Amino acid sequence: MVDMAQILQSKNLATKFQIMVEIAAHQPNVQQKDIAQRLGITSQAVSEYIRELIKDGWLSSEGRSRYKVTREGVDWILQMSRQLHSYAWFVSKAVADISTTTAIADNDLSVGQPASLYMKDGLLFASDVINRKGAKGITVTAAKKGQDVGMRNIEGVIKLKPAKVMIGKVPNVQDGGSQSTDLARLKREVKEAKLVGVIGTEALVALVQIGVKPDYVHGVREAAIEAACCGLPFLVVSSEDKVSILVQRLEEENLDYSTVDLRKDVS
Repeated sequence: MVDMAQILQSKNLATKFQIMVEIAAHQPNVQQKDIAQRLGITSQAVSEYIRELIKDGWLSSEGRSRYKVTREGVDWILQMSRQLHSYAWFVSKAVADISTTTAIADNDLSVGQPASLYMKDGLLFASDVINRKGAKGITVTAAKKGQDVGMRNIEGVIKLKPAKVMIGKVPNVQDGGSQSTDLARLKREVKEAKLVGVIGTEALVALVQIGVKPDYVHGVREAAIEAACCGLPFLVVSSEDKVSILVQRLEEENLDYSTVDLRKDVS
């Protein structure tokens, strides 16, 4: 279950977020009356919020009508934006589930047939074997085994436990890079993962040296999150200096993760 974005739970935070975005888009010369007009609030309210934002350290003032978003403010805007994005994805999925859900037919199915739904390898399947304790629905299209089938009137809960993300840390190049990587241990970690992503040149070279082509080279952080949410164990082989950003995203999504140091002579 995705938590609701913080700014949707607080009018104060929502207004601060909107003001911050307005200032970020028009800084440094920003008229409070213009912000008030665009947001539909009073200039006095904007002034009070700006004072709070400066106190919070998210805005800096460079004189009358001259404001800039601080680095901390940018980080906060991005954090709130990611929360909104995640919640919007959840809402879209929930609405789609109310209308028509697409699954893969586990066997031949006809239109109007009751079918149970279950997850396997991160994919949704429909079967004519009805599981009373699980999720079920009615088919709206016919499908042969292995084809996509539309489902409506979904009832029950599809059991799905998020998987853990494993992070394999490869030394940065100044610390030896792939040449200082325990390749035997890297092989063992790769064998235990369903999917493998790579972040950083040192990490990519280490995988090449053990003959492994990663499933993901671009958009790895978001791919790991989506895979974990679908119950698929994901290994991210990452250069050490890029691990902190990955960890931050996983913690924002409340996902379980662990790290393993792939440096040679590290037990």
